[in-house]
Amino acid sequence: MYQPLAEILRPKTLDEVYGQEHILGKGAVLRRLIESGKIPNMVFYGPSGTGKTTVANIIAEQTNRTLYKLNATTASTADIREIVSQLDTMMAPNGVLLYLDEIQSFNKKQQQSLLEHIENGKITLIASTTENPYFYVFNAILSRSTVFEFKQIDAAAALKAVKRAVAYLEQRTGLRAIPEDGALEYIAQGCGGDIRKALNAVEVLFSAGIPEGDVLPLTLADAKAVTQKSALRADRDGDNYYDLLSALQKSIRGSDPDAAVHYLARLLEAGQMPSACRRLMVIAAEDVGLAYPQILPAVKSCVDMALMLGMPEARIPLADAAVLMATSPKSNSAYLAYDAAAEDVRRGKGGDFPRHLQNVHADTYTMEREQGYLYPHDYPNHWVAQQYLPDGLKDTKYYVYGPNKLEQAAKQYWDAVKGK
Repeated sequence: MYQPLAEILRPKTLDEVYGQEHILGKGAVLRRLIESGKIPNMVFYGPSGTGKTTVANIIAEQTNRTLYKLNATTASTADIREIVSQLDTMMAPNGVLLYLDEIQSFNKKQQQSLLEHIENGKITLIASTTENPYFYVFNAILSRSTVFEFKQIDAAAALKAVKRAVAYLEQRTGLRAIPEDGALEYIAQGCGGDIRKALNAVEVLFSAGIPEGDVLPLTLADAKAVTQKSALRADRDGDNYYDLLSALQKSIRGSDPDAAVHYLARLLEAGQMPSACRRLMVIAAEDVGLAYPQILPAVKSCVDMALMLGMPEARIPLADAAVLMATSPKSNSAYLAYDAAAEDVRRGKGGDFPRHLQNVHADTYTMEREQGYLYPHDYPNHWVAQQYLPDGLKDTKYYVYGPNKLEQAAKQYWDAVKGK
């Protein structure tokens, strides 16, 4: 029976697990827990192909526990009841280790059905998820579990796995593989930190290769053909989507044009152009703002052009917008001023309008005194001192001029006009 290469080469010991030294390296917390044999309820959080299932298998083997695997996308409460029925029987004399994959797909009732049994220790739950557990796993489960984050495997660690796979296939097929320069590195880089996909690519490369005697050339062109775009994880329902948008904005805010175009490229190559357009417009107002007010129509024009052009040409005006903002002076002064004002409004601060700011109908249709409003355009420099904020806030300052050239020029002008 066919068995995928990734399953054949699945690590059997912690030392064989790639790229998770922060939790499985010598002296790391998860490794010490596993070696102690005292396994708590745990949630494994991280991208696909980073070793979550593998580590669960190793835990079951080292603790001599019966391992049951369920995938929450297809499992039901009946499956859980079936597992519970085997507790304290010959089938599970030391209790059950339940590996529940994609736990975020279980609803609240299904997750609650586990509580009684994980509390009394008869079921040790190892739940895995590719989504942030603090958003997708119910608090009752989280409060009884320890969360361990599995990180995306870097290209160097993935390359070790790729070379191991090549060595295994050479032994199995009797062929001597001759990789073209960069071929194995391309697979390691292109798998996007997913070891399973890297090994699948190696297996396809061997199967599709054309032997020359006992030699099997592994070409860079074939490596590119079989390597999936695994690094392009931007599912709108996943954390990676929001992480990409956040990384784009923080890179532009941090004035790094290289990082800005990198994250923009990841969004566009993953088919998320509308989201990229919206985020670029937000960045223009939030992070560049009054330091360069012309940025607002400039970015809007780039976005309009991109939406009219569509991909792949849309990448050009959007890249212009990203680089322009990354290299522009920055100010969030207006944004901060609004948030401070909104906070006062939410707290009920303020009171009635100053009489002289009310609509003139108050003078026309009532017996009240005249407003006393001073029309600024009738005064030098189109300004006259008068109160605009409500009495309860009349001395409040929300806006602080930013340290950039434009806002400081405006400050200097108004300080002179107002005699400060």
